[in-house]
Amino acid sequence: MIRTVPRPADLRPLLLTPEEATEMDAPGSKAAAVLVPLYTADGELHAVLTQRRDDMRRHAGEISFPGGRPEALDEDLHETALREAHEEIGLPPEVVDMVGALPPVGTLVTGYCVHPFVGAIPAGRTWRPQETEVAEVLELSLPDLIRGYENRRLLRRGVPIKTPTYTVGDHFIWGATARIVASLLERLSPVL
Repeated sequence: MIRTVPRPADLRPLLLTPEEATEMDAPGSKAAAVLVPLYTADGELHAVLTQRRDDMRRHAGEISFPGGRPEALDEDLHETALREAHEEIGLPPEVVDMVGALPPVGTLVTGYCVHPFVGAIPAGRTWRPQETEVAEVLELSLPDLIRGYENRRLLRRGVPIKTPTYTVGDHFIWGATARIVASLLERLSPVL
């Protein structure tokens, strides 16, 4: 069977609308939002993630999607995701085609309810990582993430947890980001 290269329009029916996702809840008392930037290259969808600096106070060295907390009480969460992606990796909001969203995920330690928004972007971007926060911008193909999946038992702060993980090369994704990746891959499976 020959698969066609997924286009942003192909993704919309597989995802929640940003409005639907914003109305959903997950564990966590503080709202946050991330952007899941996707582009197509070499016939495959790729996701853009960041590796946080090792000297960060929280989540040091971890891999995540660009995102953070709203700056104002009236800031929409999808606007937060776009603003944070612009600040963290230099992705201008006007090049992002917001194609949908994923269900929110709670963070266990920091108490955030993270709302992921999915945006299609053009391939071949030049990234400008925020020096104080981002060590590296990663572009990982969704097929590589699928191949790197493993449900593992990890020990975090002395507590064993069973969680989805993804390993691509030297990059290890776990926690809330891995749960977002799992949700993304499940929803996009018809076009992968």
